[in-house]
Amino acid sequence: MMKTTGTLLLIGGTSGIGRAVALHYAKAGWRVRLAARNLEEVECNANDIAVRYEAEVTTHVLDILRTDTFEAFVNRLPELPDTVMCVIGWMGSQPQAEVDLDHAGQVLRSNFEGPALLLSLFAERFAARRAGVIVGFSSVAGDRGRASNYYYGAAKAGFTAFLSGLRNRLSTTGVRVVTIKPGFVRTKMTAGMVLPACLTADPAHVARVVFAAAEDRRADVVYVPGLWRPVMFVIKCLPEMIFKRLHL
Repeated sequence: MMKTTGTLLLIGGTSGIGRAVALHYAKAGWRVRLAARNLEEVECNANDIAVRYEAEVTTHVLDILRTDTFEAFVNRLPELPDTVMCVIGWMGSQPQAEVDLDHAGQVLRSNFEGPALLLSLFAERFAARRAGVIVGFSSVAGDRGRASNYYYGAAKAGFTAFLSGLRNRLSTTGVRVVTIKPGFVRTKMTAGMVLPACLTADPAHVARVVFAAAEDRRADVVYVPGLWRPVMFVIKCLPEMIFKRLHL
C-alpha cells in the first residue's frame, strides 16, 4: 500500500469520469471522499475502489441542485480536503430545453450554478488555509455556442468564466484553480454517438491528465484530448457570419 499523499473530495462520484479519477487517486495513495446524489451507486464505486487499492474511501450524499444544503455538506466532511474536484456534467436534451423551462433550468443549474456555488465555499476555506487545489470540469462546448447544445454550452461557458475569475482572485493565496475542458469522452453521456477517434478520450486517460494537471503549478486550462485546443481556437476565430451557417 502506497503512502497517503492527501485527501481528494470528488463531486460526481457515480459518473464514468468520476470513477476513473477516484481510482487513479486511490492508486496513488490518496484518501478519497466520493460525493453523489445516489448513495447506493456511489457506495458500490467506493467499495470497489477500496478493495482494489486498500484505500480509505468514504461516501457522502450531495444533490448539486440543492444549493441550500451545501454549507452543511461542507461542514460535515471528515476534514477540509487538499483537492476538491467537480466532474459533474449533465447535457440534458437541447430540444426539450427549448420548449421546457424547467428542463432548461436544470441543465443550467447542474452545470453552472450548483458547481460554482459549491466550489465558492471551498475557495473561502482554502484561501483562509492558504493552500488547496480546486479542479472544475467545464467542456469544449462552452468555448462557442452551437445550435445542437447551446443550453449545455452556455452553462459550461459560465462555469469556465467563473473558474477563470476564481483563479485570478486566488492567484496570490497559494490556492490553485484548474479548468478541465474535455471533448468527447466514452461515457454514458456519449453512448450511441459516433465519435471521432482523434478527438475522443477514455475516462482512464482523462484521469491521468487531470491528476498530472492538479499536481502541475503551471497548469491552468487543460483540454482533453489536447487536440481540442487548436480545434477550438479555429472554431472561436470563425466570423459569426460563417459560423452561423455551419449548424454545428
